[in-house]
Amino acid sequence: MSPAARAHHRAAWLAAGLLALAALLLATGAGVGSTGLQSIWRALDDATARQIVLDIRLPRTLGAWLAGALLGLAGAVAQGLFRNPLADPFLLGSASGASLGVALALVLFGVSPLAASWLSALGLTGAAFLGAMAAVLLTLALARGVQYNLRLLLAGVIVGVVLGALGSLVTLLVPETLPVMQAFLLGSTGFVGWPACSLMAGALTLCLALAWALSPVLDGLTLGEATARSLGLPLAPLRLALVGVLALATGAAVAQTGLIAFVGLASPHLVRSVVKTTHGRLMLLSALTGGALLLAADILARAWIAPQELPVGVLTAVLGGGYLLWLMHRGRGQRGAP
Repeated sequence: MSPAARAHHRAAWLAAGLLALAALLLATGAGVGSTGLQSIWRALDDATARQIVLDIRLPRTLGAWLAGALLGLAGAVAQGLFRNPLADPFLLGSASGASLGVALALVLFGVSPLAASWLSALGLTGAAFLGAMAAVLLTLALARGVQYNLRLLLAGVIVGVVLGALGSLVTLLVPETLPVMQAFLLGSTGFVGWPACSLMAGALTLCLALAWALSPVLDGLTLGEATARSLGLPLAPLRLALVGVLALATGAAVAQTGLIAFVGLASPHLVRSVVKTTHGRLMLLSALTGGALLLAADILARAWIAPQELPVGVLTAVLGGGYLLWLMHRGRGQRGAP
């Protein structure tokens, strides 16, 4: 069997394993409540328990998987686009833009009845999504397009720092917004319902289709920009399309669950540690891995100190950061570095 065929075979087995793991985690998550792990079939025998499972636990569990899949896909796109293994979905300032959007929405709720009426239709999730999109557009404007990766990267860092500072300033000036902002910044899947699941499922389907169609661009960029141009790839419009996929996937996830760190950064690394494959398969596998990671973290956050919950964003940051530190230590030891 050729190396390409072996890689394809291993990728197929990995995808099947991740889908099976997702099914197991979905069943487990539907049974985890304030009293710990319960049998989902036993809960469905009682009318009240059945309503809790169908209207609260199932959408929350499915929403956690969908948000993780969006972040995993966005992480793979970001790392391929910038050719940097440290790139994450929030690199273009979307996280800071989303937090600023939520902070401004919370402030405007108390300004006037008209503003409150308009914002109640938009909702905090809509404000977070618009803030994330606005931050990405601002980054593109500062970078003057997508021609130069370094300029785009620097613009994203600047926009993230400035918008993050503005969000903190708003929270400082209006302390009443602090509890909601804290929940948003720490990340939570507790408010995800069926409408949010529908929105994230639609965004994931669209982003996966676009990412798969654009994956040859990322494969070409791994050989260098000069080689990619020699292959006839129009880099500027295709890069812009990839930035759009990155922004949509990140914004859709952040708007529903808040800021959840390290899922998008760690998922592509986990896939690459198992199989070396093209970007098309890498992005699909990263999405499946991200969904499994966030759902497992959400179940652990619910069950660890039940009936209380840990913020899932804190848990993913601790576990994801620990994994990446271990990965760096292992790589350093394999190179024989001092």
